[in-house]
Amino acid sequence: GNKAKKEKQKNAAAAEKATGEATSKAAMAVQDTPEFIDHRIKIYDELMAQYREELEKKPKAPIKVTLPDGKEVEGLCWQTTPYDVAKGISQGLADNTVIARVNNELWDLDRPLESDCKLQLLKFDDPEAQAVFWHSSAHILGEAMEKRYGGHLCYGPPIDNGFYYDMFLEGSGISNQDYGVLESEVKRIVKEKQPFERLEMKKSDLLRMFEYNQFKVRILNEKVTTETTTVYRCGPLIDLCRGPHVRNTGKVKALKVVKNSSTYWEGKADAETLQRVYGISFPDPKQLKEWERIQEEAAKRDHRKLGREQELFFFHELSPGSCFFQPKGAFIYNTLMNFIRAEYRKRGFQEVISPNIYNAKLWQTSGHWQHYAENMFSFESEKETFALKPMNCPGHCLIFDHRNRSWRELPLRMADFGVLHRNELSGALTGLTRVRRFQQDDAHIFCMPDQIREEITGCLDFLRHVYTVFGFTFNLVLSTRPEKYLGEIEVWNEAEKALAESLDKFGEPWKENPGDGAFYGPKIDITIMDALKRHHQCATIQLDFQLPIRFNLNYVDDSGEKKRPVIIHRAVLGSVERMIAILTENYAGKWPFWLSPRQVMVVPVGPAYDDYADKVRQRLHDAGFTVEADLDAGDTMNKKIRNAQLAQFNFILVVGEKERSSETVNVRTRDNKVHGEVTVDELVAKLAKLRDEYVLAEDQF
Repeated sequence: GNKAKKEKQKNAAAAEKATGEATSKAAMAVQDTPEFIDHRIKIYDELMAQYREELEKKPKAPIKVTLPDGKEVEGLCWQTTPYDVAKGISQGLADNTVIARVNNELWDLDRPLESDCKLQLLKFDDPEAQAVFWHSSAHILGEAMEKRYGGHLCYGPPIDNGFYYDMFLEGSGISNQDYGVLESEVKRIVKEKQPFERLEMKKSDLLRMFEYNQFKVRILNEKVTTETTTVYRCGPLIDLCRGPHVRNTGKVKALKVVKNSSTYWEGKADAETLQRVYGISFPDPKQLKEWERIQEEAAKRDHRKLGREQELFFFHELSPGSCFFQPKGAFIYNTLMNFIRAEYRKRGFQEVISPNIYNAKLWQTSGHWQHYAENMFSFESEKETFALKPMNCPGHCLIFDHRNRSWRELPLRMADFGVLHRNELSGALTGLTRVRRFQQDDAHIFCMPDQIREEITGCLDFLRHVYTVFGFTFNLVLSTRPEKYLGEIEVWNEAEKALAESLDKFGEPWKENPGDGAFYGPKIDITIMDALKRHHQCATIQLDFQLPIRFNLNYVDDSGEKKRPVIIHRAVLGSVERMIAILTENYAGKWPFWLSPRQVMVVPVGPAYDDYADKVRQRLHDAGFTVEADLDAGDTMNKKIRNAQLAQFNFILVVGEKERSSETVNVRTRDNKVHGEVTVDELVAKLAKLRDEYVLAEDQF
């Protein structure tokens, strides 16, 4: 044990030396504190002293603070803070609270309350509190980066899983050898429990404070439209920031630097190159350990890795963001589409095929040209501008408008697997989750306003059926009218009521997200949860009052009058490409039988039975299964079985003398469960049942 320990210490020392050397090169280790830090602090201290004087003078009138359970707490305005209220309940609550919500606005725990208010105290398990926690962690990382490199900080936001900070470093990069040094710097900052302080400042003072940093000056001049905005300080770091933040740096008990990359300022390829450092953090080191375990598992399941190993799909630099599906991957793709097609038949959808390229005039009519042109691939032809479609809806409007429509034709449910293109920045493309070329199980329902309720119920039932087959659980959120909206308020109210009633009738729990709808109609967002408990949004059900107006769509009602239809945009898989990525990772490459590109492998016990093995293969092939026979004379039977199990063949059929003479096969699964001997006819019937009933486990053979 001791010998191993010494060896470990020796290795650690060597690694530290190497890290130190590499870092000093990469970081040009900043010996002296950059001048701009003192410049910032000097201005900040003057203005903070003024603010504190003003705060002292404010009258401290009594206020009522209402807690979520309805209990009221007395306080004083401009003095009592959310932290005081939490501490009044219990020290444990105060310590575990990440951030407060005051009248629906996120609020620093040490920021004085200004009037009577409703107060909620949010812990780390709340998604908004998590975002705040990661935002504060970004500032800690930013402080460490400034000390280490002395470069200029740009943006440092929280993201879905952690945070990052961008820094402009003149002529040098950051290497993963620096992570250890940054992390020890972070540990020091956390140990110091530096308070996060908020200060509102005038734009003119801010321009003076950040005059050394061209990026902050750009943000102030281009993005800040108000007279004043806020900065936050922790230790020597002062940054332009809306906040809010945790109380102090000591709250971040575990922080890990996870990766770094180069990026462009605001994602524009002609702008300056920045260094981006990503991190993750938690209030408890145990949570970081669990996160690392999940990351390891996720890396094993990464669809890019499994796609290569299972020969499903790949990407090539000559067509960024557009996937090559190999035969086995194309089988999965087509099986998913056929699954949806079969549902379309049952549910009264009609499939159409529409063009990929349209004249820009179409996109001007639909409004995409004004809002979405930079995400579209466009080109000139015969002095006209054309673009590849990023979505199907405008084309479907042309089909609807192709002739007069009667109320008797509605609801008209139009489905389209058309190829879509979106010009994503090449840096944002990741495997099948962010692509440029994709297909959706896209459909548009043209209906009368009084048919909305029934159509939405049908859409919800459709998605429940599909997600149950996949084995996913899902959450539903109704997003309602935003402040800026198009159309008449009565129509909105009616539609929202119809959506809410459909959701109630559906019987699954749902939440409301007020004001989060699109400007052209309310929507239902559906998120699914995979085997790693990650959330993905795939399906959407979106009402649209605007497109029928833009395309002047009409139908003739039963009294002969022209009326405007409503459009429901809906998809269940969403992008088929993205769904394949999610399913690959969810099943970790162990495809359920109906979706599996490798359903059956036939293994003869020796070369004498190759003919019978091939006969069985042909019989299963004719019955429509994906089947192979391993007739490689160089491998033993056991090796062949093992290979087939590793390649994730759902069933392995072993055949020898006994099986040949009785026209049977010996069945086992990839998990080595032996089902024993069955006749070939029986096997075909059982496999067809597994396939046609979308059974998830081979055990139910």
